[in-house]
This record gives sequence, structure tokens and C-alpha cells, in this order.
Amino acid sequence: MGIITRFKDIMAANINALLDKCEDPEKMIDQYLRNLESDLGKVKAETASVMADEKRAKRELDECNAEITKFQNYAVKAVEAGNDDDARQFLEKKNQLVAKQASLQQTYDLALANATKMRQMHDKLVKDIEALNDRRDAIKAKMAVAKTQQRLNEIGASVVGAENNLTAFSRMEEKANKMLDEANAMTELNTDTEAANINNLAAKYEDTTVDTAVEDELAALKASLGK
Repeated sequence: MGIITRFKDIMAANINALLDKCEDPEKMIDQYLRNLESDLGKVKAETASVMADEKRAKRELDECNAEITKFQNYAVKAVEAGNDDDARQFLEKKNQLVAKQASLQQTYDLALANATKMRQMHDKLVKDIEALNDRRDAIKAKMAVAKTQQRLNEIGASVVGAENNLTAFSRMEEKANKMLDEANAMTELNTDTEAANINNLAAKYEDTTVDTAVEDELAALKASLGK
């Protein structure tokens, strides 16, 4: 049936559109619901049309059945009145209507099946839209949490970068401290060397007076020996 095929095409088109434009799920949820609301209007109009066809087919079938019953009753009354010719005419008319009845019954059965399918699809679409509306707030809340988490991740990445910079700064500071310690040590060594040199030089000019008592005794010993 054409409308059923179109209905399936409508739904497939909406799903494909959602998949093709999923850059911003939050906006697409609203757009998808707007599309469904628009489709619901189309489906509702088609459903009403199909249901009208079913009602019309049912009315024509009921009218035919009523005519069959009516001419059957006329034939009975004509026979009871002894008017066989009239009865034959009534029965001929009834038989014509019976042949028409089969076609009308087939038309009605098809219209009823189509109306039932369309009503089911209409009702399902209504329920789906209601369910999506109920879920929309929850989905948007999840999207908000996800966006917050993304921002936190970005901030976290920035903090890691800052920590790396601090680590590099600490290494430079440590290197500077080491260089300063080495320079101070070298200065201390140089200072110690200069002090030693000065001390050695000063030693040359220190008082080297020999013990006079010993010298006097040595001189007296040499005099006694005629030296």
C-alpha cells in the first residue's frame, strides 16, 4: 500500500538524517522531535483518509446487505401472494446484489486491514514521540554532564602542562643551585691556597734567633781547646 511505504520512507529518512547530522546530539534531538511531529501530522492525515475509506466501504457493504435482505423478503412475500413472476424479479435483483456483495466485501476487508495498520502506526508514532519527549530532558542532562566533563578534561590537560612547566623550572633552579655551590667551593679552595702561600712567605721573615746559652757554651769550649 502506498501510504505504508511512504510512512516507512519517512521514518527511514528521519533516522538517516539524525545519523548524518550527529555533530551536536542535543540540537539533533530537538530537530528529530520536530521532524517526528511534522511526520505525525502527515501520518494522522493519511490515517484519517484510510479510516474514511474503511467507513465508506463498510457503509456500502452494509447497504448492499440490507438490499439483499430487503429483496429476499420481497420475494418471500410475492411467493406467499402467489405472484411467482414478481418473486422471480426480486430474486434476480437479489442475485445481482449478491454478486456485488462479494466485491464490496473484498474492498471492505482490504480497507479495514489498511485502516488497522495505519492506526497502529499512528498510535506507535504518538507513543514514540511521547517517550522521546520524556527522555529528552534526561538526554540533555547527560549531554550537559558530558560537556562539563570535557571542560574538566581540558582544564586537567592545562594543569598537567603547568605542572610540566613547574617541573622544568625546578630542574633549572636545581641546576642553578648546583652551579652556585660549585662556584662557592672553587672560591673557598682558591682562598685556602692563597692563605697557605702567604703563610709560607711570612715564615721566611719570622724570628729565627738561636738559643744564646748554647752558643756561649760552645764558644767557651772552643776557647779552652785553642780553637
